[in-house]
Amino acid sequence: MRLQDKVAVVTGGGGGMGQATVLRFLAEGARVVIADFNAVSGQTTLELVRQAGHQDAARFIRTDVAQESDVKAMIDCAMSEFGRLDVLFNNAGVGGAIGPVWELEEEEWDYTFDVLVKGVFFGIKHGSRVLRSQNQGGAIINTASVAGLSGGCGPLAYSAAKAAVVNLTRAAAVQLAPDKIRVNSICPGFILTGLTHSAQRTLEEAGQHLDGLQPLPEHGTGADIAGTALFLASEDSRFITGEEIVVDGGLTAIGPDMWERFGIPKEATMQKTRLNRGTTGAANTTRSLK
Repeated sequence: MRLQDKVAVVTGGGGGMGQATVLRFLAEGARVVIADFNAVSGQTTLELVRQAGHQDAARFIRTDVAQESDVKAMIDCAMSEFGRLDVLFNNAGVGGAIGPVWELEEEEWDYTFDVLVKGVFFGIKHGSRVLRSQNQGGAIINTASVAGLSGGCGPLAYSAAKAAVVNLTRAAAVQLAPDKIRVNSICPGFILTGLTHSAQRTLEEAGQHLDGLQPLPEHGTGADIAGTALFLASEDSRFITGEEIVVDGGLTAIGPDMWERFGIPKEATMQKTRLNRGTTGAANTTRSLK
């Protein structure tokens, strides 16, 4: 098993890509701390872990990655429960602020960057402190997005935040390389999760909608990201650091335009603002523009 006796922390582990990664890491021999803002989804993941027979190898801690004390507590949990840290997957995310730049409110922008960028910074900060003290190297993985690689594959604030994650990954990789700590990011394309389908569609309907939005004829799933995270967490990628690994079925190869591919008129995106809080359990808000 590729992660035998390793200890990993996965933020956003209560659902979607994080949940799939938790289950894959456990199947590969790791012990895992599941961190998520949503305690209900965290317990759901723990139940799946129990059904898979890995309950002794997993712990859950409610974590707001935008709060430094929470992130430190999550790393401390790994140390107190399992005695070490080898892999940190900074995966927690939200859709964040959506709407025209001239209408976004400061608090909406700040919320987006607090979760998507500051949360990654806190993870790298406290994760690297432990990894450096152990003097045995390690792997830090950050969830970025294809939205961070161009201006046409995501909402403005989200795209800017994910671009920041890409460059934060590169800069941290350079600083931590002497300690043999590898830092890489994963840039998903259209992946079917709770963040990418609406209440108006079943999960199956949402998957059918995503099919064909990229050159490969089937949509991506959490398992596709989990497999990539496993590669970056394992010794198979021991000479890879400072990279963004694109997992998008060829989407960026053809020059993505998210709105066109979803069949959404671009003018419709200028008629309202929306703050998407993902699967945190907190309510989304929408504000119509005059």
